[in-house]
Amino acid sequence: MVTAVAPEISFLIPAYNAEDTLAEAIASLQRQTKSNWQAVVVDDGSSDRTWERLEVIAAADSRIVAARQTNAGAAAARNHAARLATARLLCMLDADDWLDPTFIETMLPMAEDRSPPAIAYCSYRRVAPDGRLMPVEQAPVLAGDAARREFSSFCALAIHTVVFPKSLFEQVGGMDESLQTCEEWDLWLRMAFAGAEFRRVDACLAFYRVKSGSLSGDPTKLVRDAICVTTKAEALRRQHGLPAEGPETGWITPAVSRLRMLVWVVAAKHDPNLDIQALAALLPDMPDAAGYESFFADVILHGLQTGLLRDRADDLIDAPEQWWPTIHPLVQLIERHSLPGTGRKILEAAAWQLSAGNLRRSFTLGAIQVVSVELGALSRIARAEQADTLIMHGFSGDAHIGTFVGPLWGDLSIRSQIRLIMQEMQAGDHLEQPRTLTYAAAWTREALRGYRTFGGLILRSGRRGRLEKLLVRTGRNAVLAGAPGDRQDNDARLSALLHNLEGGLPPVRLAAAAPAEEERAAQPQSAEDYWEQIFERPDPWNYLSIYEQVKYAQTLSLIPQGTETALELACAEGIFTEKLARQVSRVTATDISQRAIDRAAARCSDLSNVELRVLDFVRQQLPPDQDLILCCEVLYYMKDEEMLAGVCRKMAAALKPGGCLITAHAHLRCDEPGRTGFDWGHPFGVGTIRRVLAEQAGLALEETIDTALYAIHRFRKATVAAPILRVETHGTPMDVDVAKHIISGPTGIAREAAWATEVTTSIPILMYHRIAEDGPAALRRFRTLPETFRKQMQFLRRHGYYAVTAPTLANLLRGGKPIQGRPVMLTFDDAYLDFRTNAFPILAENDFSADVFVVTDKVGGRSDWDCAYGEPAALMAWPDIQELQQKGISFGSHLASHTPASAMENDALLAEALRSRHALESRLGAPVVSIALPYGATDFRVPGILSLAGYTTGFTTRAATATFSDNVFSLPRLEVRGDSPLEAFPALMGLPGALIG
Repeated sequence: MVTAVAPEISFLIPAYNAEDTLAEAIASLQRQTKSNWQAVVVDDGSSDRTWERLEVIAAADSRIVAARQTNAGAAAARNHAARLATARLLCMLDADDWLDPTFIETMLPMAEDRSPPAIAYCSYRRVAPDGRLMPVEQAPVLAGDAARREFSSFCALAIHTVVFPKSLFEQVGGMDESLQTCEEWDLWLRMAFAGAEFRRVDACLAFYRVKSGSLSGDPTKLVRDAICVTTKAEALRRQHGLPAEGPETGWITPAVSRLRMLVWVVAAKHDPNLDIQALAALLPDMPDAAGYESFFADVILHGLQTGLLRDRADDLIDAPEQWWPTIHPLVQLIERHSLPGTGRKILEAAAWQLSAGNLRRSFTLGAIQVVSVELGALSRIARAEQADTLIMHGFSGDAHIGTFVGPLWGDLSIRSQIRLIMQEMQAGDHLEQPRTLTYAAAWTREALRGYRTFGGLILRSGRRGRLEKLLVRTGRNAVLAGAPGDRQDNDARLSALLHNLEGGLPPVRLAAAAPAEEERAAQPQSAEDYWEQIFERPDPWNYLSIYEQVKYAQTLSLIPQGTETALELACAEGIFTEKLARQVSRVTATDISQRAIDRAAARCSDLSNVELRVLDFVRQQLPPDQDLILCCEVLYYMKDEEMLAGVCRKMAAALKPGGCLITAHAHLRCDEPGRTGFDWGHPFGVGTIRRVLAEQAGLALEETIDTALYAIHRFRKATVAAPILRVETHGTPMDVDVAKHIISGPTGIAREAAWATEVTTSIPILMYHRIAEDGPAALRRFRTLPETFRKQMQFLRRHGYYAVTAPTLANLLRGGKPIQGRPVMLTFDDAYLDFRTNAFPILAENDFSADVFVVTDKVGGRSDWDCAYGEPAALMAWPDIQELQQKGISFGSHLASHTPASAMENDALLAEALRSRHALESRLGAPVVSIALPYGATDFRVPGILSLAGYTTGFTTRAATATFSDNVFSLPRLEVRGDSPLEAFPALMGLPGALIG
């Protein structure tokens, strides 16, 4: 008799009709390297000889406690066993499974009965009915919140792989006896939400016996019980105030979790007679599986591999007849409840995984045809029926030399395969060049086509490398020209289709490209020449704007009553001079520019008290004995503080005793980085100017008018008591050329500073839809409030970001070199009318450009694709688009009909992509090469089709920052959600915690 006084762990073993396997399960305990254990075996009303076998085993080993109950189910039997267990740690072992001899020794140190409780878990292997060990089922990492998140979605652990404290089991109420399946999943879920810490043991220590015909159990019970567990999980998540479900938070919605169980059960059962519709009817709701395609492909393959007992996923290729009749209707079911094209993408992901397991295998899955070709033995490959997508792996001997993924139009002749190898795989070096008369003739033809290039390279020295490349290219073209092809092959069918589609479109006349801007001429030698150049255009700073007129009025309010003489420095074209002359007896207005003085003279011709003269107040003396000197918006142009101080001394000297100096200048960020100001490239702003003036002997600050953007100071050449401060507002609306230089809020970084000091290898591409106040509640996510958008743009401006458009972005990414500064791309889908009315003015005032993607068949209409959610929003008309293009906004395609690209056949997608680009180019008179796919719906075919349609850049909705490694036709974007708090925006930009608002 084997005995144990105080066991360290108790195993809870329900036994129902287990006479054939119970002894082996217990024997695995008796072989443990640590013997201080207890097994509580509960016969759950067996009808075979289980009880008799159990009595015999227990009689020989006092560590085994035998108990009996009427049949009540496995959960009830385990609860019964737990009540009889005496150890502080528990493990649940089924009567037909077993454990590795080191299970107790390895697991016990990791599990602890403490606060919070610690749970140990390990990996396991299934064992086929023939005794074959299946691959290890690796246990996931469940640290931190991962346990609650994972168990809210599925049962991440096998029942006999877990060791947990008995106190925790009792705390959560044991197993739910109302569940016939999924009871362990439910238990792990409740333990996770009770705060348990899950510790992974990186070892495979448990074995699960697969009985013939029993795998996956009763599908109806599994789906029904999964609904119960996920409903409980949702309630627990809300109770604990955890994040809402969704891809952004990592929490899978209950609906997706339930569909996951249904999909796995159907795949594992792989029974063509299974009523999938009846199972789906059990679900409270069918989710849209868009965005989860790879996820469900994984679930399907795992279910099939488990149900068919295949060691490797690619083994499924050998027997598609066993599972395709079940999987096909399952995928169709998902497609009916999802964004069109979702089913195709699930099969694509599955085909890719099957192919990745063995690149030598050729097979067809739905519309995806996978072929493996040996470059030394190419032969014609017929296109499989219904196939429109090709995955082609090229091999040269044992070496895999490349893979092509894209659309399929016809049979793969040898010529078609050679073109893909040379042009798409860039593996032409691996092709053998035949030494035949046909090849020689083809080579000669190719050489004659390029004879001028050949001759030029031969005549010029130092061109050997280019000559060699040309010879190689000519040879490859000759190989391609001499390869057999026909009218039914892939290339011929595609060529005919393109000819027909392009021939049906009227010609587009594009405007000639503007010549590249010449580099700026060197700065004029003299200050006079520089300012004459500035005044070539009348009123270069728009002094007639409301902003400037309010500033003028505030300046005039500081002029003392009864002022006799006034000297105005830098009077420009006399706009302020005209107003000043009505408040003082005599004005001498000066400027360095003769052009400016001539215009001022014309403006003030009827004012007899105005004298105008050209004066360089930096180099020349000022007229003395002035009652008032005005010097506004010009002192920033002093090259340094030394020059500024010299001018200030000169102005102070020109004043009579008791006279006043009034100066108005802007707040500059370089001068006052902690407050709103301009980012002009001057060395200093009003802060420094005020300080230097205050340092002049005899001058005292008397009164200040301060606004958010500028300050006006009056200094007096006398003793002053305490200066007066008046805080006032500036004039609005502001001219865009002024507003775009304003940086709002606290300290950030100037664009120039970021450009000079930072480089990056990634670019955030932000995705917006509407910028509007009102709209359907269901579409709140896609609608950003204008004031929120303004604060986001001000944040980007404050932190040194500059906008790039699609052509620039493509060049930067293709260049592969670190990018200077902080680039960002701003994109707007659908071309809503509120882009023109709300978004564009905010972009302009913050000096940002943007890319807008247009649904070309809907221009001037409404977003009818949203009609199920409420009143569709108005879209821009062609005149709106054309006007914005002239103002620097870039436009791209959003296809013609807003149909998901992955839902369209090859021919239809190519036709629509061509039609949309043609419509934009014909209206805008400029090339259009960018496209954002509606709903972000792309697949294996789409990039290739877009390239054929003439695009060079494509954008999806995949949430990531664009990097050099991204496919330029599948660039990710970061969605700026309208229902997210404003504070989430800095984190989206990689600046968590930065102040916004």
